[in-house]
Order: sequence, then C-alpha cells, then structure tokens
Amino acid sequence: MTTLKYLAGYSPTLTQQVQKLIDNDKLAEVLLKKYPVAHNIKTDKALYNYALDMKNQYLRQSNPLSKVIYDDKIDVLHHALGLHTFVSRVQGGNLKAKNEIRIGAIFKIAPLEFLRMIVVHELAHLREKQHNKAFYKLCAYMEPDYAQLEFDMRLYLTYLELGDKLY
Repeated sequence: MTTLKYLAGYSPTLTQQVQKLIDNDKLAEVLLKKYPVAHNIKTDKALYNYALDMKNQYLRQSNPLSKVIYDDKIDVLHHALGLHTFVSRVQGGNLKAKNEIRIGAIFKIAPLEFLRMIVVHELAHLREKQHNKAFYKLCAYMEPDYAQLEFDMRLYLTYLELGDKLY
C-alpha cells in the first residue's frame, strides 16, 4: 500500500478510492482523461507574462510583481509548490519593496489548469498573507474550480511520486 502523503488531510474513504486507482493502474488514465495535455509555458518570461495577465485581470490594485520564475530549488516534498516572497531593500534613502513568485520547476511539464491554480494561489498572497477564509475566497474568485484543481493536482503529484511521468 502506497503512502498518500499529498492526500493526508482527506477522508479515509477518499484516500481508499485513490489507493484503488493506484492498485489497478488507473490513476494515469483518470488524470489524462481530465487533463490530456501539458501547457506550453516553459520559460520564465512566459510565466511572468502569464502571471501578470492574471494579476491585471483580478488584482489590478495590488502591488506590482517584480519577478515570476520557475525554481528548481523548491521542494514539492516539503509541501511547497510555489513561493511568494516580499522583499524590502534600502536603496539610498528609499525603501524598495518587491513581490516575487517562484513556481516549482516540476510544473514546467503539467496541465495548464495546475499551473493556473498555483499562480492563483501565489497571487492571492499579494492581498492575504495567511491561509484563511478570505484567502481561499480570493482564490475561488480568481479560479472558481480552485478546490477541485488543488485535489487533482495532489493526485498528479501522487502519480509522479510513484516514479512515472504523465506527459
């Protein structure tokens, strides 16, 4: 039996269903049926433009983004899919603030829906620093299927952990 660490907070009934899919070699089939292709946002510049477009659509009044990149140092195993950092620097007599988003490089080859979910999550941190009710409400505003995408992305990570590639 596989340890389903990405699904640790879900009900035993649900995790048993996922375990059955794994045991019957059906998890890939389920994921590919729902998400048949990977996205084509491969460069940091393309990722920045993608995130900036989304920010301009939903969070126009928020602080600007200075950097959005894929980061191969982000460790999915430690429950970090992306990071939002707020960096303050003193330049001369001025205080400069920068918002940076780093997305795990593992998501260079993933469905667009999963990348969107992670970008939405990190953008929501521009307004809400904590994972509270307002944070998840903002995520759902930017991506109505946020909760389902988060679950499906956890299934995807579980599949990758089994040692296979989907795309």
